[in-house]
Amino acid sequence: MTTAVFPGSFDPLTNGHVDIIERSVRLFDRVIVAVVSNPEKNPLFSIPEREAMIRSELKRLGKRVEVRSFSGLLVEFLKQTRSSIVIRGLRAISDYDYETQMALVNKSLWDQVETVFLVAREENSYISSSLVKQVALYGGDVASFVPPHIGKALRKKAKERGGRRKQS
Repeated sequence: MTTAVFPGSFDPLTNGHVDIIERSVRLFDRVIVAVVSNPEKNPLFSIPEREAMIRSELKRLGKRVEVRSFSGLLVEFLKQTRSSIVIRGLRAISDYDYETQMALVNKSLWDQVETVFLVAREENSYISSSLVKQVALYGGDVASFVPPHIGKALRKKAKERGGRRKQS
């Protein structure tokens, strides 16, 4: 059984992420969506909230998709899950530069690691979690960027944080 890991902050899960996961399930027997605890980022949603939203969205894919969280080095998580395959989505050339660096670092840390790049579909090529959060926090419509229940959660978080921000 081939297990691949799709790591990311998923804050929030976007339609681009969902597309990469659905395509990955066609390529691998099992896909672990690994929610990364990144202390350098300022998350909108907690790790348990992100895990719950992802599970809710992906339950239709069945037991072949698992949602877990981790902190620390990706290669250590890979070893724990008995996987050596990393899935990464590419939107633009800038993604390629960064993702190639990460793939090479991971390979140098553990020579068994293989990174598989899946190119984003055109309609998702400009979507990022950071952009989606910004649009939502300013009161914009994110319906075309995220699954419906994620959009609802984003609107709720935006209200909790004071609704629309004023631009200076």
